[in-house]
Amino acid sequence: MAASIESLLAEISSVEDPIEELQSLKTALLSISLSALRESLTGQRFDVIFSLLNSSQREQVELCVDILERILMAHSPVDLAQKYRGELQEGLTHPNETVKILALTQIGRMVEHPDAVTEILNDHNILEAVIRCIGEEKMAVAKQAIQSLSMMSHSKPGLEKLFHSDLLKAMKDVMATSDIVRYRIYELVVEISGVSPISLGYCANSNFISQLLGELTGDDVLIRATAIEMVTNLAHSQHGRQYLAQQGIMDKISNMIRGADTDPLSSLYLPGLIKFFGNLAIMDSPQQVCENYPAFQNKVFEMALDPDPVMIGVALDTLGLLGSTVEGKQVLQKTGEKFKAVLLKMSQHASSGATELRVRSLDAISQLLTLQPEQQTEDLLALTESWFHLLSNQPMDLIRNISTQPIPELHCRALRIFSAIATQPWGQRLMISTPGFMEFILDRSTGQTKEAKDAKFELVETLACSSTATEILGSQHYISLKTYLREGPYHVSAVAAVSTEGAD
Repeated sequence: MAASIESLLAEISSVEDPIEELQSLKTALLSISLSALRESLTGQRFDVIFSLLNSSQREQVELCVDILERILMAHSPVDLAQKYRGELQEGLTHPNETVKILALTQIGRMVEHPDAVTEILNDHNILEAVIRCIGEEKMAVAKQAIQSLSMMSHSKPGLEKLFHSDLLKAMKDVMATSDIVRYRIYELVVEISGVSPISLGYCANSNFISQLLGELTGDDVLIRATAIEMVTNLAHSQHGRQYLAQQGIMDKISNMIRGADTDPLSSLYLPGLIKFFGNLAIMDSPQQVCENYPAFQNKVFEMALDPDPVMIGVALDTLGLLGSTVEGKQVLQKTGEKFKAVLLKMSQHASSGATELRVRSLDAISQLLTLQPEQQTEDLLALTESWFHLLSNQPMDLIRNISTQPIPELHCRALRIFSAIATQPWGQRLMISTPGFMEFILDRSTGQTKEAKDAKFELVETLACSSTATEILGSQHYISLKTYLREGPYHVSAVAAVSTEGAD
């Protein structure tokens, strides 16, 4: 194989238009494993392929990229750092984005390697070129640059290099390019901050984070919306949340929610404010967040009853998120009549209107009603049962009607609501007392898509594996469920198969 690669390289060097030869080399390289390729490449150089990247012919450049991608992947990160660092640096300023992405991907491999990263950290020029790639027009190039720099910053030397050298100035220069590029730098800084409290310290001391937090209350509402999204990502780590609390950001966002009523443009950033607190509640404590920032909970209820579908959607997602935890369920229950009105509205959204809102309503209802067996105290079972009956006078019929509609997303979401109540004794009693319901569950002719079959199987499995199923559903139904379970989600009965053949 080494000889054939060598001869192909010689042919490529000797012809004016090497497209055919490059195609042959690509085919040869793809035909062998990376380990075999690694052995056959020993001692070979591929300068000719790198030189052919300097062409205006897109096909030639892309063939060279495919070839180099395969060749470079066969080299260890240390080999790359020692042999091809110069070529990769040139690739970072190539006019073709696929060449830039190739170079950035390989640099990414090097910065992940404990020995190769030292070589990169000592090469100021290559790192500055990577930073400049964040300002590139193509998002794919910028993303790859962000990923490589973020990975490099997982080590103390990487943090030192990025924040305590001229590279900091390079980042600030790139940041000044445009609003879009500024937020790419924020994205990098937020990613780095999430790694550890030490990383966050470097980012905070460089003033990037204070600058980002200042944009929360800027004049441009679209920039404000993007800033809120970034700050929400910063709150994903515990040390990030502590830092934001110390800076008074939770209070600031709560005040922004309060002030939204008097801002005619608040609909552009309000969803982001609500998502921030929704995520905070799930990561810390729904009760603490709702008690400390009542403006958040009040606004969620208000949005759920709003005529604007964007506001309704965010409220539904947030209520589902809050209600997915036991503590969140208890917080919602404490609001009494307010939450009852919201539940009724949710069932109306689930029953009719735009499919997207119906799907989000059904998802939220499913999360609110889910109660794992180990969480099933008498009080919590009474709570979920009362919520189910608040949906409608005939909630079983309501959900079953949705599950028989020919829209797969609705069909599957409705079945998931039945799966949520199938673990709970009251849900099983409702199922057995609803005429034709057990036959509906066991009927394989409804819902023919893979997703529908999987959703039905999940429901059957939930019932069949419940410790109260035999007692509540009766042995005959229990045996039928176990048979369905044993046959799997995609079973076709012999009678159905014969009738299908006859139809053909």
